[in-house]
Amino acid sequence: MSPRTGLARVLDDLGTTLIDLVRGDPSRAKDIGGVVIHDPDDDQALPPSALVLGVGVRDPAEILGLLDGAAALVVRGPVVVTDSLAAAVDRSGVVLLGLAPGASWTQLAAMLRSLLAEGEVDPSETLGGVPAGDLFALANAVASLISAPVTIEDRSSRVLAFSGRQDEADSSRVETILGRKVPARYTRMLEARGVFQRLYRSDQAVYIEGLPADDGSLCLPRLAVAVRAGDEFLGSIWAAVRGPLSPDSSAAFGDAAKLVALHMMRQRAGADVERRLRADLVSTAVEGGQGAAEAVRRLGLADQACVVLALALAHTHGDDPAAHARLLAERQQVADALAMHLTAVHPRAAAALIGDVAYAILPAESEDRALRIATDFRNRIGHQVLVGVGEVSDGLTLSRSRAGADLVLRVLRAGRASLAVARVSDVHSEGLLLELSDLIAERGDTLTGPVARLIAYDRKHSGNLVETLGAWLDAFGDVATASAAVFVHPNTFRYRLRRLSEVGEIDLSDPDARFAAMLQLRLWRPDGAAPVR
Repeated sequence: MSPRTGLARVLDDLGTTLIDLVRGDPSRAKDIGGVVIHDPDDDQALPPSALVLGVGVRDPAEILGLLDGAAALVVRGPVVVTDSLAAAVDRSGVVLLGLAPGASWTQLAAMLRSLLAEGEVDPSETLGGVPAGDLFALANAVASLISAPVTIEDRSSRVLAFSGRQDEADSSRVETILGRKVPARYTRMLEARGVFQRLYRSDQAVYIEGLPADDGSLCLPRLAVAVRAGDEFLGSIWAAVRGPLSPDSSAAFGDAAKLVALHMMRQRAGADVERRLRADLVSTAVEGGQGAAEAVRRLGLADQACVVLALALAHTHGDDPAAHARLLAERQQVADALAMHLTAVHPRAAAALIGDVAYAILPAESEDRALRIATDFRNRIGHQVLVGVGEVSDGLTLSRSRAGADLVLRVLRAGRASLAVARVSDVHSEGLLLELSDLIAERGDTLTGPVARLIAYDRKHSGNLVETLGAWLDAFGDVATASAAVFVHPNTFRYRLRRLSEVGEIDLSDPDARFAAMLQLRLWRPDGAAPVR
């Protein structure tokens, strides 16, 4: 890992707006070996020199228990440092950090992931003297150029990077960085003033008078310039200034947008290449066969017990081309969110979109832990996905875990289970019926026997003998329960039972006959058509 993404670099870029140094010497800390979210219910194996996010950890005694093996520990501020805690931190060499109140753990994990990814950029590849794709370093360079704190934002006003000295700005800038997006109320005010329209039309820096703050005061004025690649609007740079800049400084700020565009395009290209490479490796690893062992090794999972997750959207958008395009984009966004979520849990986790399913390889010793992580992800993104959890496999037999995850996902998508996240053991019977349906469909079997005769009779006479048989079998032969389920009198139900025995030529006292009939009713539709798949 590049020294640029050591702990001192992280503090330079993210403090003091997001994190504060509580105790320890960042310059003496080891390079960060990964970001891990602490789970008190799991016996986690930390990667060397991990940066541990202590979610929910506040008590000094709990903090003491997380110092072993970490390069740094982040807990929610303000942090109470007792004498014993201070001594333990000093002995361990771990750097203790506090997350600012109001900042989210998800945002911090995303920012750290972004910084660590930038550390993988070849430092010999530079654009304008700044390592290619390093937007945080570029934001600091622009801030030094005009002596004002700067943010670099995308087309949706999401913060991609920010410079230091944000404490010299105002509360709205701090709120923007903590939320990693310009607050909606300020965006609406900027739209009402026509600021975005001016940005879109001009290559020059645009000066914006201070907006009204919540306390009735005025925010600092802003200087903004659009970032473009040809005709494509990539985003913008925003500086919190005290007043209009000199013509030379304003021109330099506008020129900086051209360099930022090059870095954003380089970052985008690098992300696309990395995404395709990772998708190829994940696909090869979970497919099995030739090349799987090498793919697993390149993912760093050869010596890990792993679980494969198969994730798909719980909805579709029909056949409309525009809706289909939105669906494709949504799938990729969810896959990217899954990758970010899992790498925060374990640095070696890998995820990629393959077709319409996002597959993830999660190092885990148990299916229960994988289930908890998948459920947590679904809850975080708003219950719009279905997730199948495969069985635990070693790195060289991931195809077996992928097959189990696929089967679970098929069961969930077919609506055969009431769950949205499940393991193979959770849907064992439903999965078995689905596999039997596949076999029947492959062989081209047609429905025969008593159930076929009952379907034919009901179709000809508008009867309900198939419904009667199904209700009786589901109720284990309890006539009172079965008759209530189909809303008829028990005596009427008993008559129908005798009638279906005659028409279907089925002996309801024979357990094998009952089992065969129940299986056929589960596999074939009531009209006797092809098996349900």
